[in-house]
Amino acid sequence: MLRIVFVLAGYVFGLFQTGYFLGKIVHRDLRKEGSGNTGATNALRVMGLKSGLIVFFFDALKAFIPVFAVRMIFKDSPYQYIYALYTAAGVVLGNNFPFYLGFKGGKGVAATAGWGLAIHWPFALICIAFFFAVAFITRYVSVASISVSVMIVVLFIVFMLLGYIPIEGTAFRIEAVIIVVLLEVLMVWRHKDNIARLIKGTENRFGKKK
Repeated sequence: MLRIVFVLAGYVFGLFQTGYFLGKIVHRDLRKEGSGNTGATNALRVMGLKSGLIVFFFDALKAFIPVFAVRMIFKDSPYQYIYALYTAAGVVLGNNFPFYLGFKGGKGVAATAGWGLAIHWPFALICIAFFFAVAFITRYVSVASISVSVMIVVLFIVFMLLGYIPIEGTAFRIEAVIIVVLLEVLMVWRHKDNIARLIKGTENRFGKKK
């Protein structure tokens, strides 16, 4: 039951749709422009670089704050990382499926960066660097997002086994990996339209004029 509480608490934080509220300020609705989602990439395409960075920062922050807070509150508990990961899952669900916007939100990339930093910042920075490297090489944000999903799972397991993310006990480790895998599968699934366009060769490259 306590795990469900952490998911619900995270969901509340995830409901803050930075892109949607920023769009309201400048009289734009991201749900009706570009790719139709409220994430940082669509904000960048529709409203420009500054707006994209603002959306990314606050979407990451809304995940970092609750996950890091849970870690600090339960820092002496063997459940520390388990509770933190359930909170992260809630934030991503709130970000991706906000009930007040018809369950149409972002894709969870910035939120994933936020909870990653809260779990273990070197782990997150490696993944973020990998994301930008792939994006720079391929010029596809979607390819970078999908690729980093795999990287996150692999690196999380490596860091956990090496003790940098100290989760003790086989059962807890399996539970943690399952949560991370499900979160990354969800992120890939949220890019299903991008994958279809990549297959057709119609996906927009970053920086390319329409």
